[in-house]
Amino acid sequence: MKIPRIVIAAPRSGSGKTTVTISLMAALKNMVKNISAFKCGPDYIDPMFHKEILGIDSRNLDLFFTDRETTKDLFLKNNKSDISIVEGVMGLYDGMSGISEEASTYDLARTLKAPVVLVIDAKGMSRSILAEAAGFISMDSDKLIKGIILNNMSAGIYNGIKTLIEENLNVDVLGYFPKQKECNIGSRYLGLTLPQEVENLKAKINAASEEFCKTVDVDKIIALAQTAEEINSSFVFPAEKEKSARIAVAKDNAFNFYYKDNLELLENLGAELIYFSPLHDTALPENIDGLILGGGYPELFAKELSANKAMIHSIKTAVGNGLPVWAECGGFIYLHDKVVMDNAEYNFCGVIKGTCIKTERLVRFGYITIDELKIKAHEFHYFESSCNGDLLTAEKPLSKKQWKWGHNINGGLQGFPHLYYPSNIEYAKHIIETCIKYRGI
Repeated sequence: MKIPRIVIAAPRSGSGKTTVTISLMAALKNMVKNISAFKCGPDYIDPMFHKEILGIDSRNLDLFFTDRETTKDLFLKNNKSDISIVEGVMGLYDGMSGISEEASTYDLARTLKAPVVLVIDAKGMSRSILAEAAGFISMDSDKLIKGIILNNMSAGIYNGIKTLIEENLNVDVLGYFPKQKECNIGSRYLGLTLPQEVENLKAKINAASEEFCKTVDVDKIIALAQTAEEINSSFVFPAEKEKSARIAVAKDNAFNFYYKDNLELLENLGAELIYFSPLHDTALPENIDGLILGGGYPELFAKELSANKAMIHSIKTAVGNGLPVWAECGGFIYLHDKVVMDNAEYNFCGVIKGTCIKTERLVRFGYITIDELKIKAHEFHYFESSCNGDLLTAEKPLSKKQWKWGHNINGGLQGFPHLYYPSNIEYAKHIIETCIKYRGI
C-alpha cells in the first residue's frame, strides 16, 4: 500500500516531540486532512492526546511486542488516511537494551520505510546544533532523516542556523518552533498528565498549532510524507466473527489504559465489549460473561472508588459467583482489600486478599516476556502488593531477570503486567473461550 507517512523523532525525551506532534496533527486537521495517528512503544497517554486532537483512536506500534510483519499489518489494516503521523519514543536510536537499535523509533521507521523528521531542542545552543544534528545523521544507515525542526528556537538566529545545517548536512530544515508557554502539558510519574486534566486543552492546542503553522513549513512535511514508498505485510489480522461473549470493560478517568488493538482483537474474535464506570456506576452491566479491569490511575480516585460501595459489592459478588476477571496494574490494585498511600488507606474490592502500598520508587519498569503464555507485556508502577501471586514468571528480555506474579481467579488473570494480546492471538482466543465456558455453567 502507498500511504503517505512521517515519523516524528528526537535525540532524547523532553525535546518537544509530543508538542510538535500534536501541533502538526491539529494543523493537518484544520487543513481538512484525514489523519491516522500512531505511537512508537508501549505508552498509553500520548495516544490519548492524539485521540483528543483527531477524534479517532491512535494505535501503538512496538517491535518488542510484535515482529516486523505483524507490526506492518497493524499499521496498514485501518489506514485509509491522507497522511499518517507516527510519534517516536525516547531518543531516535534508543532501543530496549539501551545499547542496540532493536525496538527503537529508528527500528520502527526502518520497518515502515518512513521518512523521519528530527525535532532538536535548540534551547541554550546555536552553532552546537550543527554538531548534534551531524551526529544523528552520521548514524542514519538507511538515510531516513529527511527533515529537522528546531524547537525552542528564537527567530533572531533561525535563518543563520538553518543555512548552516542545510549547507553542511544536506538535510532540509523545515522550520522552528518558539517556546510554547500556552501549551504546557505537565507530567506525572507515569508520563504526561491525562488530556482531561489539562485545563483548556483544545484551546491550548489550537493556539500552538497556529504558531506552528507560522514558523514550520507544513506543506513541505506533507510532501515529504508522500515520498514514502509502498509497503506490504504477509500477516493478516483476524477477521471479525459473530459475537459469542459479552465482556464488561472498566473505562473512565480511573481506568483508561487500553491498547486499541487489544480491544479490537477481542471484538474480532467474538467479544461484545460493554463499557462501564467503576467510579460512577453502581453495578456491573447485566448478562456479562467476563470482566476486564484495565490500568490507569485508580490511586487518584481512591476516595471515590472506595466510597462507591455498590460497585464494589457488585464486582465482589459477581467474581464470587464465578465471573472470570482479567485485571492489569490499576485494575489489579482495585481488586485488593485496600490501598495505602499518602498516610491514608482506602478499602477496595477485597477479591485479592492483600494490600497495595505506594512506594517512593519505581517498583517495576520495562518490557517482559511471559513464557508460560507465550505473550509479551510491560510493567511500570510505583505500587507494591503484599499478594503479588506466583502463577506465572516474568522475564526481562536481556538481563533474563525473573520474578513470580499473577493470580488465576475463575480462569482469568490478575497482576501488574500490561499484556499485549496481538503478540499471542491464541491467548486472546483463550479469553473468549473462558467467557463462553462461564456462560454455559
